[in-house]
Amino acid sequence: MDPVVVVILAGAVAVLAVVTIAALIVLLRRTGGAGGTKGPSPEQEAEIQVALEEARLEAAEIRTRAQHDAEEVLRRSEAAVDAAAELRKEAEAESQGLKYELKELRSDLERRENRLAEREQRLDEEARRQADRARKLAETETKLAGRREDLDRVAQERKAILERVSGLTSDQAKAELVREIENQAKREAALIVREIEGEARKEGEKRATKIVTLAVQRVATEQTAESVVSVLHLPGDEMKGRIIGREGRNIRAFESTTGVNLIIDDTPEAVLLSCFDPVRRETARLTLEKLVLDGRIHPQRIEEAHERSKAEVQELCVRAGEDALVELGITEMHPELITLLGQLRYRTSYGQNVLGHLVESAHIAGIMAAELRLDSMLLKRCTVLHDIGKALTHEVEGSHALIGAEIARRYGEHEDVVHAIEAHHNEVEVKTVEAVLTQAADAISGGRPGARRESLEAYVKRLERLEEIATSYDGVDKVFAMQAGREIRVMVKPDSVDDIQAQVIARDVAKQVEEELTYPGQIRITVVRESRATEFAR
Repeated sequence: MDPVVVVILAGAVAVLAVVTIAALIVLLRRTGGAGGTKGPSPEQEAEIQVALEEARLEAAEIRTRAQHDAEEVLRRSEAAVDAAAELRKEAEAESQGLKYELKELRSDLERRENRLAEREQRLDEEARRQADRARKLAETETKLAGRREDLDRVAQERKAILERVSGLTSDQAKAELVREIENQAKREAALIVREIEGEARKEGEKRATKIVTLAVQRVATEQTAESVVSVLHLPGDEMKGRIIGREGRNIRAFESTTGVNLIIDDTPEAVLLSCFDPVRRETARLTLEKLVLDGRIHPQRIEEAHERSKAEVQELCVRAGEDALVELGITEMHPELITLLGQLRYRTSYGQNVLGHLVESAHIAGIMAAELRLDSMLLKRCTVLHDIGKALTHEVEGSHALIGAEIARRYGEHEDVVHAIEAHHNEVEVKTVEAVLTQAADAISGGRPGARRESLEAYVKRLERLEEIATSYDGVDKVFAMQAGREIRVMVKPDSVDDIQAQVIARDVAKQVEEELTYPGQIRITVVRESRATEFAR
């Protein structure tokens, strides 16, 4: 409702109230006059005045409240008008935004429709091109099929002509081509291998020469001087008769007790003890030495002296093993291994003392390990035990490398030590650096000049086998074993073997020699190919 109307209605109500009260007063007055009375009494007049005043006050209060309510209504109306205006503005702004978004959406839809139309057009064009291409491919395949038939026919004709001209079938020609390609591939592979090996050999030989030279220069040992015969010097020739005894009784008892042959010849003041077992020979030598010093020689004394000599040799073996370990700086080892190691003092290999060989190899391995910054003590342990199986080879079946590995494993040696022992003759594949260095130290100690000697028969057989291996290859003309079997000179036919094939022959010969023969040190294979031009002046 309009606030002005509210105020008018409030004023009308107030006026109506005042008029009503006034009418009541007039009515009261008239009523009193008509009844013959003098009019309202003063009390009534006062009440009327009070009522009239209250009516005025109430009318004023009603008018005031009406005005207040009208003002409140007016304020609310203005606020409502303002809110309505704000809402109208927001609605207009939102309406403008929606119109703009709608316009953008319409534009975007139009652009998408245009792009779809363009894409459909391009797809249609691409489909037409694909159809044209498929048609052309089909035509090309048809033409190619025709050409292939023509080429096959021509190839068959040429093949027949070539077979007729060359006198070879297609299979024979293929085999010949394969052989030619295989030979060419071998030649190219040999060239590549030669280049790679040349570079590797330069660097490897440089470093290996340095390490091996230092190791060999720092080790000084005696030359080989072992044999299967021991000589015992006597105080006089009359002692020979006492050794022989009445009717040879003493010498027979000595040989049966010791298992050693006692040779008494014309050599002045000396007898010979011969036996393949050096431990047994040393025991017999000590027995005979004790008997000669005592002077009393008869079968019972021979047996007593032999028992004492066996115990003494056993102690000497233990002491020799302990001395070897002390020399190498090895502090802990099983007593049985020490005893077996000491027994090698009386054994030889190609005339080289085995215990001396082990100590020498251990020193060389320790030096090489120090140069390579490896554990030198581990290398010494591997090398000093690598021939430990030779102490039992005649008692246990098998090679000394495998026997020694089993003994070392049984007495608690490290697995690297066991592997180095069993692999030092390539009976087991080499897997560790320690095994490789053990092999190298063994070869250096056994291959140095004066370290070993071999029988003339084995030496001659080795030289013959070297020449047979080299002669077995195609294109070889002459073979010469030189420098006591340390070098092989192979002369090839220059017409049958070229430079690359000569390199291949040298490699194959070296590989076969490594696989078939056992020898100390290394053998050089030199293949010589020379070209000669000969003309005659007439």
